[in-house]
Amino acid sequence: MDWKERIIVDPKILVGKPIIKGTRLAVEFIVELLAQGWAENEIMRNYPGITHEDIAACLMYASNILKAEKIYPFELSQA
Repeated sequence: MDWKERIIVDPKILVGKPIIKGTRLAVEFIVELLAQGWAENEIMRNYPGITHEDIAACLMYASNILKAEKIYPFELSQA
């Protein structure tokens, strides 16, 4: 599954945060619910219209963003 079919970025919706297509639910919100221990079926029950594929797309989007993140280690000088 390609997350790009379900996750969109529209500057007019939630100030351009990535959202599930057709909703105002941000990817970060869904990921946060999962991190807090919400089960997938709880999310779908509380947010009708959200599917397993939408939740999986949120996780795939987050994974891709983290993979693309660049870390530049540096040493602090001792002054």
